[in-house]
Amino acid sequence: MSISEKTRKILWGRSGNRCSICKIELVIEGTTQDSPSVIGEECHIISGQVNGPRYKSNYDKELIDSFENLILLCSVHHKMIDDQQETYTEHILKQMRENHEQWVAKRLSEQIDKIEPPRIRRVEENIPEVLPRLINGKDIISIIDGAMGYQFDHDVLSNENHIELISGFFQYIQDLGDLFNEFEAGERVRQSYELTKQIIELKDNNYFVFGAREVRIREGGRGEPTNFPIAIIYIRHKNNTEILKISIDESEK
Repeated sequence: MSISEKTRKILWGRSGNRCSICKIELVIEGTTQDSPSVIGEECHIISGQVNGPRYKSNYDKELIDSFENLILLCSVHHKMIDDQQETYTEHILKQMRENHEQWVAKRLSEQIDKIEPPRIRRVEENIPEVLPRLINGKDIISIIDGAMGYQFDHDVLSNENHIELISGFFQYIQDLGDLFNEFEAGERVRQSYELTKQIIELKDNNYFVFGAREVRIREGGRGEPTNFPIAIIYIRHKNNTEILKISIDESEK
């Protein structure tokens, strides 16, 4: 028999690519001239050879290449445990492996705990001071194309028809933004025309559309900070005093 691929993966995974004694990394990075070097060795705790270290005549031969009988070491410490088998007994080596696996699990847990959860941060200079009025579909598309998030707002509504009109408009924009990159040129023109029709319908019901694009920053997690563009769309009734200057809520800055 020989060590199976699954057993190797378990051994290397639980050992964290580290020697169970000295903790050295067992794969050395390659250079510009040479490929990476593997200095890790899958070592038998109980040898399958009669004259091998820690040999036991009554040990189940089916378990020789099992995970329970293996420990991952660097080449130096592999030789050491085999040369000094009276010191490094079966019990000692299994305890060392168990202690090492606990050490690896703890280190990985600590690294995960250090990772800040992802968050979206606003950049003051990117926050629009005024939201301009949007008068056609092209205006909206320029805002939602490539957007990774949406910020919608509207007046308090009490008319059932207006609720359906405005909620449908917002949903249409969000669905369109999610699919827009998949559309070909002709379909983009058609969608722009459809948005223009909806803006006109809103205007006929005494509502105006305002909006802008704001680039926020996504940070935290495992990756580097990246831009996170937001499409901001507000709808205001023509009698709303904010109609002269639609601003982002200061509390969100």
